[in-house]
Amino acid sequence: MVLMLPITTAGIAVGVYLRTSEFEREDALLHLVAMAGCPAAESLVPGPYWDGEPGYHARNDTDGDGVACGIPPQVATPQQAEPPRQRTVGTAKFVRPE
Repeated sequence: MVLMLPITTAGIAVGVYLRTSEFEREDALLHLVAMAGCPAAESLVPGPYWDGEPGYHARNDTDGDGVACGIPPQVATPQQAEPPRQRTVGTAKFVRPE
C-alpha cells in the first residue's frame, strides 16, 4: 500500500497540471513531456518548438534563438584532428589527459 503512494501522488499532480495549464489537454501533455528533454518530446510530436508554444522550454533551446529541439548549429571541425595527448601517472594503470 505504501509503495503506491509515489505513483498516486504523481497521477494527482499530472491531473492537476492538465486541468490548470494554459494549453489544451494534448498540448499540456506535450509541454509536460518536453521537460524531460528533446528526445522525449520528439517521440510524441516532431519539433521544432517555438518560444511561447507547447513543448518549448528554455533549457532545450541550446543557442537561445527561441526555437527548442531544432536543428543544431553546424560546428566547424578541423581537417586533421590530433588525438588528445595522454600521459601515465606514476605506476598506475590509468591514463590522465593533460
